[in-house]
Amino acid sequence: MPIKLKIKKGDQVIVISGEDKGKVGEILRAMPKDGKVLVQGVNLVKRHQKPSQTNPGGIVTKEAPISVSNVALVDPKSGKATKVGYKDVDGKKVRFARKSGEVIEK
Repeated sequence: MPIKLKIKKGDQVIVISGEDKGKVGEILRAMPKDGKVLVQGVNLVKRHQKPSQTNPGGIVTKEAPISVSNVALVDPKSGKATKVGYKDVDGKKVRFARKSGEVIEK
């Protein structure tokens, strides 16, 4: 069953647990069905890739998905981890950082 994710593609997040704890990156892809996200420069793995017409092949380093529970949104004001809340602004539902109260823009 899909999970309602409060973080979206393009958000800046910080890893709060695991091997890459403390690293900051942008979400490249969100996978609500699996409850995972792909974060740029985090959870890097090496994969052997066959050569194709466009790709020379060899050992390629790329990002692997990380659980959404292991990442937190970066507060736009302080740069620290924060929770996400929702509120109405001019009749529109917007996300805001609970630590500073600042509206999250994309």
